[in-house]
Amino acid sequence: MISLYSVIFNGMDATKIDVQVQISHGLARPDFSIIGLADRAVKESAQRIINVLSALGLQLPSKRLTVNLSPADVEKTGAHFDLPILCGILCAFDILPEDKLSKYIIIGEVGLNGAIVKTNGVLAASVWANKNGFGIICPGPQGTEARLAGHDNILAANHVLELINHFNGKNPIALPDAPVMNQTNQSNIDMAEVHGQAAAKRALEIAAAGGHAMLMVGPPGSGKTMLASRLATILPEMTADEILETSVIYSIAGGLDNKSLVSQRPFRSVHHTSSPVALAGGGSDARPGEISLAHNGVLFLDELPEFNRATLEILRQPMESGKIMISRARRNATYPAQFQLIAAMNPCPCGHLGNAALSCSRAPRCAEAYQNKISGPLLDRIDLHVDVDAVNPWEMKNDNSAPAESSATIRERVVRARAAQISRQGYVNARLDGADLEKHVPLSDELTNFLNMAAEKMGMSARGYNRIKRIARTIADLRGAENVEMSDITEALSYRPTNRGKYSVK
Repeated sequence: MISLYSVIFNGMDATKIDVQVQISHGLARPDFSIIGLADRAVKESAQRIINVLSALGLQLPSKRLTVNLSPADVEKTGAHFDLPILCGILCAFDILPEDKLSKYIIIGEVGLNGAIVKTNGVLAASVWANKNGFGIICPGPQGTEARLAGHDNILAANHVLELINHFNGKNPIALPDAPVMNQTNQSNIDMAEVHGQAAAKRALEIAAAGGHAMLMVGPPGSGKTMLASRLATILPEMTADEILETSVIYSIAGGLDNKSLVSQRPFRSVHHTSSPVALAGGGSDARPGEISLAHNGVLFLDELPEFNRATLEILRQPMESGKIMISRARRNATYPAQFQLIAAMNPCPCGHLGNAALSCSRAPRCAEAYQNKISGPLLDRIDLHVDVDAVNPWEMKNDNSAPAESSATIRERVVRARAAQISRQGYVNARLDGADLEKHVPLSDELTNFLNMAAEKMGMSARGYNRIKRIARTIADLRGAENVEMSDITEALSYRPTNRGKYSVK
């Protein structure tokens, strides 16, 4: 019996799979079967491999060929089992050496002509192999992706014949190119391009500094999307751990550039027609969704009330826990989901609530029903609620006004505030909770009494109360202050809605 190794993915984690190949006697014709709780894509490997063997001038003997994927109680999904199964058969034919291939994790899909084509999860497999003392055999186009894991025991082959020649000593496979590491912000957009909207820009700076969720409400054309798209330009650079973790998610989802890691914070703009599976992740192979693809970055939801309500409710749990579990009949996958939610909406269906010249005949009656499409618990989890008024035409071009701040200038303040948070508690203020919140946001009796009265008057929940303290802590960090003051509390209160249906454009 031949025994080689591949992997399956359970969220961010890889699990080693023993690919066992056995040829037994007793049949008058070839019989090829794959067992071990394999899905349709894996079972189809049999026909692909038969064609590859034919292309190599080989054929199955008149015997029983059995491939067992162990452990048998774990579902196996994906076409990446093609290559390890084929290698196991070639070992059984004494064409490839089992003792050498058993030192590698093998992953790759195989074409009918023997070409080894791209597959998902190469980086995740390479990370696991590196941690557990294995090399990795992968498709040639993804060799650089495999090197992103930090090791060089990699065989990246474009064709099965390349592997055969390599292990026979005829034509060794060269080490893939080193990955490109580039953290320079190459965005061609800048906050200086946003005219006016001083209040919204201030709120966006606070959101960036503390990792807070933010909702912008305003008429069409007021600049909500423009502001949201520039949030990424004022966020701090990703750490090495964040880069690798985010890149692994993209590798599993099949969205990783083969030559570089995800070194820029993700900005995922999700259309309101997206399904719950697209947002949360799932499918037969439990792939990550937009929530996880926005990990360590921004998840932007425009036209928030237009989303299906059930889809939006998915956000509630990961916004609190920073992770999401996808449960299927035979598999549970947990992905990280520490995203920063930025949402935008019109105050009513026509978008011109409060403007007598443009609003529809149903205003303001339609506004409450429109805003009530978003549940109270979800709104309560959004830290900053900002009204974005229409821009005054005179603000669009005024040579006498001071130039708007650039993203680089704002980013310097954000980086300093973030550094203070990491030094103080090890993570951003948006994640402060429980005892840590009391420890790092101490309030005097005067401030406590003021906040208590404000919370009672505004009908604030306990969650909303804590969010005020977090926002105030971030505002103090932007000032470089050690303690929260009254001005920080009052500004933080200005970003909380007093009641549902409060959004209106003046």
